[in-house]
Amino acid sequence: MLCAMLAFAQSGTNSPYTRYGFGQLSDQSFGNSKAMGGISYGLRDGFQINASNPASYTAVDSLTFLFDAGLSLQNANFKEGAVQTNAKNSTVDYLAMQFRLFKKMALSAGFLPYSIVGYNMGQTNEVGSDDYNNPIQASDTYTGDGGLQQVFVGLGYKVFENLSVGMNFSYLYGNITHSVATVFNNSNAFSSLRTDKIKVSDYKLDLGVQYTQDFGEKHKVNLGAVYSYGHDMHSTGYKYKETFSSQTSSIQTQTVDSIQNAFSLPHTFGVGATYVYNNRLTVGLDYTLQKWADIKFFNQQGAFNDRKKISFGAEFVPNPTRRGYLNRIKYRIGAYYSDPYAKVNGNEGAREYGASFGFGFPIFRNKSILNISGQYIKVSPKFKGMLEENYLKVNIGLTFNERWFMKWRVE
Repeated sequence: MLCAMLAFAQSGTNSPYTRYGFGQLSDQSFGNSKAMGGISYGLRDGFQINASNPASYTAVDSLTFLFDAGLSLQNANFKEGAVQTNAKNSTVDYLAMQFRLFKKMALSAGFLPYSIVGYNMGQTNEVGSDDYNNPIQASDTYTGDGGLQQVFVGLGYKVFENLSVGMNFSYLYGNITHSVATVFNNSNAFSSLRTDKIKVSDYKLDLGVQYTQDFGEKHKVNLGAVYSYGHDMHSTGYKYKETFSSQTSSIQTQTVDSIQNAFSLPHTFGVGATYVYNNRLTVGLDYTLQKWADIKFFNQQGAFNDRKKISFGAEFVPNPTRRGYLNRIKYRIGAYYSDPYAKVNGNEGAREYGASFGFGFPIFRNKSILNISGQYIKVSPKFKGMLEENYLKVNIGLTFNERWFMKWRVE
């Protein structure tokens, strides 16, 4: 099933903005979090996995084994001036499990995409004329594919009753290809192909902490913070250049440059807080800062901007202690705003706005949950003449909650 899902994940985007950097950064949140605007740092739920803050793992009880899987279906609309086009895509969002190891320690492991690249676009320009005054046209075709994935193992440890810490150790890997082909309609001209390839194979380290404080019997506040270590990655960048005859397609010149350890990961900081009332209402706010301006890309700095994201979300359960099915459905809403990390032709890229709503449906009489949510995402350029994107997404996640570690007594 894992191999099938990973293969299914390869068709997740058609965005031209993935031409820059590592592509489109994947949403790291799980099913319940996606419906709440992506908040996660202060979320603490023993029946849902929250890989964004590994300190939350200690919320799972000693009898529970969790398995969580999610995917997204999306319809994208791309608009540039009066020209519009649509595309449908699907992607695997996450795959994870979680259970308690010891009295104060819990473990989680799984798969999360880190970024995704996928685009195919082109343009044709008139660049001059031949000796007979016929126009010479140059057709540029831009293509890209690939992405970065991470397989992680995480531990959470309860230091005190109200304080937990955690760590995710991930293996980050993947290949990304960006290509530009320029072909002339004149048989005497030489066409060209330029290809940049990115190959990454290294570790990623995330640290988290959560503090919980009760106020009376019905009020609770969870505070969370995370840090992701930025470092130079074990990676290779390849730059290929070819020129070939437009008439015979035979290669005239070919060069290959190989750059070792050409890429790095940004330092990432995140803080969040949630307020919980009587285990029925949860309201939360998150803030994330990624220091992309400091990293190197093909051994060059200054290609990116720092990325900031702010998220808000809420969840309401009518009455989780009653038997009535409708009383135990979880209703969720959320919204977020995010700055771009990549520059487009030296300028700041497109900002991103998102709004979401969703439901958590209990499955039969156990504590497993079917999470379904809808998202509207608008990618809005800061400067005129850039592409505008609109997404409608459906996120589906299934959390299996099984009691695997109960000690049975035989009389």
